[in-house]
Amino acid sequence: MRLHWHRRDLRLADNRGLSVPGTPPLGIFVFDENVLDHAAAPRVAFMLEALGALREAYRDRGSELLVCAGDPVDVLPEAAGETGAETVSWNRDYSGLARSRDARVWAALSEADLTPQAFHDAVCHEPGAITTNDGEPYAVYSYYWKKWRDRSKEVPYDVPPLAPSDDVGEPLPSIAELGFEPPTADVPVATPERARELLEGFLDAPVFDYGERRDYPADGCTSRLSPHLKFGTIGIRAVDRAVRRLRDSVAGEKRVSVETFRSQLAWREFYAQVLRFNPNVVTENYRAYENGIAWENDPELLSAWRRGETGYPIVDAGMRQLDAEAHMHNRVRMIVASFLTKDLLVDWRAGYDHFRAKLVDHDTANDNGGWQWAASTGTDAQPYFRIFNPMTQGERYDPDGEYIREFVPELRGISTETIHSWHELSANEREATAPAYPAPIVDHAARRERALAMFESARGDD
Repeated sequence: MRLHWHRRDLRLADNRGLSVPGTPPLGIFVFDENVLDHAAAPRVAFMLEALGALREAYRDRGSELLVCAGDPVDVLPEAAGETGAETVSWNRDYSGLARSRDARVWAALSEADLTPQAFHDAVCHEPGAITTNDGEPYAVYSYYWKKWRDRSKEVPYDVPPLAPSDDVGEPLPSIAELGFEPPTADVPVATPERARELLEGFLDAPVFDYGERRDYPADGCTSRLSPHLKFGTIGIRAVDRAVRRLRDSVAGEKRVSVETFRSQLAWREFYAQVLRFNPNVVTENYRAYENGIAWENDPELLSAWRRGETGYPIVDAGMRQLDAEAHMHNRVRMIVASFLTKDLLVDWRAGYDHFRAKLVDHDTANDNGGWQWAASTGTDAQPYFRIFNPMTQGERYDPDGEYIREFVPELRGISTETIHSWHELSANEREATAPAYPAPIVDHAARRERALAMFESARGDD
């Protein structure tokens, strides 16, 4: 008997650890309080639905997904003893917290004369597999991508035979029983079937516009696969194979667009490698500044940003989308992160913490990489002197104001020209056009100069 410990691989198909040859596995999931302490209601709700679908998939094949609660160091040896399992397998995660936990589990299983097995599954290429010619992890994405794109990929794994079981495991807990209020956001459907539908629908047509339109949040030209990749309701090898097959079947701009989407899969793995070899980036700047950065951290400005009441329409639309959908379009994530760090001069860690509390697709490596990129503190980051103008960004990427109007109802009754010139209006003009919407909380031009001075001082420039 073998137990397979599911974590971020809530599926049967294309699951490397589950599919290793040998003894058919029985699935197990552990509600680990140390993990739940870092969770948020949208992700817990998504996870519970995915677990329900996973359990049904096991039962459809005459097997069972066991569910337990506690520290995996204690739970897994005990479950192995109760089921007669001799081996416990799992797929690796790459954060410092996960690697520390897994090391303790490995030791506990070995001490109990059980065989632990760990596999890489969440990425096509395990951190450390793609390095510089000197064997060092890449710090620049473009060099990493050139090797990643041409490196051969494993084929997706078939669903293996599963261990037969007549036992009915403990019922899944409710979100309330796990200590969370039901999310107010509209959490997406969390099943593998839905993940496949999203992938197939995206590759049917929208992907051909991805290269040109992915930065336009009103276009719907993104895959929405991020929570499914986060929780593993779809396998990365299956996604990459489907994308490569489509790329190879088309030519010209269509081929370029499909490959542009594929490059986003490589970004996930680049940031996973950064986290694996630099675990402290979760709380510390990747890039050191000689004098440190003197963030101002005004609590009132931070609060307005969190509420989506900054008076900058594209920023507020993004923050309100986050509240409504537990999701935010990627271009808008860059805009709101730049605004927080460069206009409001608030430490990126405050923004990262807010995203972690709100996003259904929060991934430590990706979110940390994105925030540190925007804050000019990360690997391959935006140079500190390139500061997004939030009004220009809104006008460029939401030219008709469609996205802004969807999430900022106070602005639905006014012209697009007025939306994009909101910062230029007088107090009387704002009162006459959209009295419920706030005036800009800061002046972008003035704050840009302060941000430049802050970073130049941190660099030790004269």
